[in-house]
Amino acid sequence: MIRLDKMLAHMGYGSRKEVKELIRKGYVSVDGEIIYSDDYKVKEDSEIIIFDEVVKYDEFVYLMLNKPDGYISATFDNNMPTVLDLINGYESRNLFPVGRLDIDTYGLLILTNDGKLAHKLLSPKNHVNKKYYVKYDGKYNDKFIEIFKKGIPLEDFTCKPAEFVNLGNNEAYITISEGKFHQIKRMMEYVGCNVTYLERIEFGPLKLDSNLKRKEFRPLTKEEIELLKAE
Repeated sequence: MIRLDKMLAHMGYGSRKEVKELIRKGYVSVDGEIIYSDDYKVKEDSEIIIFDEVVKYDEFVYLMLNKPDGYISATFDNNMPTVLDLINGYESRNLFPVGRLDIDTYGLLILTNDGKLAHKLLSPKNHVNKKYYVKYDGKYNDKFIEIFKKGIPLEDFTCKPAEFVNLGNNEAYITISEGKFHQIKRMMEYVGCNVTYLERIEFGPLKLDSNLKRKEFRPLTKEEIELLKAE
């Protein structure tokens, strides 16, 4: 059971104060009955109608964003725009990014308010793979594949085994199961190369939707959500 005003606010129908006013004016019905009490408790399967529109309540939100550069993966920052500034219509849902992408890194970023799932996906125990498309300056060497596979020793930690797939023309796919600060850039520096472009194209079982332009987002499908939960 959940308070009617809280549920409507979570669904983006206004602030708690605004939805309280809508309820008191008789604009909301629950299971065919007009409700005037904002603290009325509703079930998740109740039929709720506001302004002749049926409200479908989902406790959790799961979004896929095609992140551009220039935005930090945070919920708030005093100086820089955050990825939440790109998400319209979900201001009351307490979303946060699952993990992070560097400010100059593009691509697939999941945003949710499901803390339990986010913790599971980010836990070092689960080793969720993240695949990146990389462009770099420097000379490719066939030894890169084995070096990445063995685990690159950096100054503060040793990377877990990763996959380097050479695409030619100073382009590659790199798959890691961690997400340390500037990790791929540092791994490439270890082999004498400098990353000039970095885009995450896969996160666990999910692939970046090719229909999403930069800055665009969409809700995950039920199938995608189930795949994430199965990780």
